[in-house]
Amino acid sequence: MLDLGCVRLALARHPRRTIETGVLRPAAVILPLFVKDGADYVLFTRRNDRLRHHRAESSFPCVASPAGDDSRLQTALRETEEEMGIRPQDVTVLGELDDVSSIHGYHVVPFVGTFPYPYPYRVNAEEIAEVIELPLERLRDPAVFRTEDWRHRGRLHPIYFYTVDGHVVWGLTARILHQFLHRIFPSAPAAGPCEGDATQ
Repeated sequence: MLDLGCVRLALARHPRRTIETGVLRPAAVILPLFVKDGADYVLFTRRNDRLRHHRAESSFPCVASPAGDDSRLQTALRETEEEMGIRPQDVTVLGELDDVSSIHGYHVVPFVGTFPYPYPYRVNAEEIAEVIELPLERLRDPAVFRTEDWRHRGRLHPIYFYTVDGHVVWGLTARILHQFLHRIFPSAPAAGPCEGDATQ
């Protein structure tokens, strides 16, 4: 299992790259980790196919920051509670990743956090069609990862894809996941520096 202290250090020692918001809409997201049956997992959701944006996509809880939020972290925690019922006080924040921007005009600040499991999810059915729990070890397998070059506004952009057990994580969510895996497991196929036998 992951050594959470090591994860904190790995995230903190990396000089986080930020971007200017400019005309982009501010947003935040939490990459949610938990331990299930002695193994590390990542929580994803499949968005409702009736939504206006990113319908039917696998993602982390994410939303544009409303004026009432004091910080991006507050936005990410609030949205995680609104979509999944995971209370802010039950989330242990381990650190931040580099800012990312989306082709849809969002400036996203990603956080990494953990929550206890099993957890009494309260799923917002208006936004979430399915709760997806994927083993971190499977996501580290090079065989589940691929990239495609997509053209947007005259430029080619590498798009990341992770395919596990019929679930496809791609786009912005896959970029955040890829960044996290690179920080925590610099040598992806081998045992990473943050793995240990410590009880979480």
